[in-house]
Amino acid sequence: MSGVKRKVLNVKQKLQILKKLDNGESASADAEYVLNKGNTISHSAALQSVETLLDYTGQRGFDYGDITAVRQIRVDIRQEMNKQQKQRRITDFLKK
Repeated sequence: MSGVKRKVLNVKQKLQILKKLDNGESASADAEYVLNKGNTISHSAALQSVETLLDYTGQRGFDYGDITAVRQIRVDIRQEMNKQQKQRRITDFLKK
């Protein structure tokens, strides 16, 4: 398991979660968010990986259905990137 980084809550985060639990609230979503926030992959990094996978599948003669599935993932990533960019433009416009 070398190279595996463990995510650990700091004292402040633990106290916030304990306070919620003491108040009868659920804190599982908060803990999960804190632990996973550093594990997100950007759209551009995902797109680059998919492009590399497409190159690989093309070179190795993979089944057409497999290549089509990877192409669809690429389309989905690009659509998500476009939605995010559009939302950023709207937010920037409204801030002015």
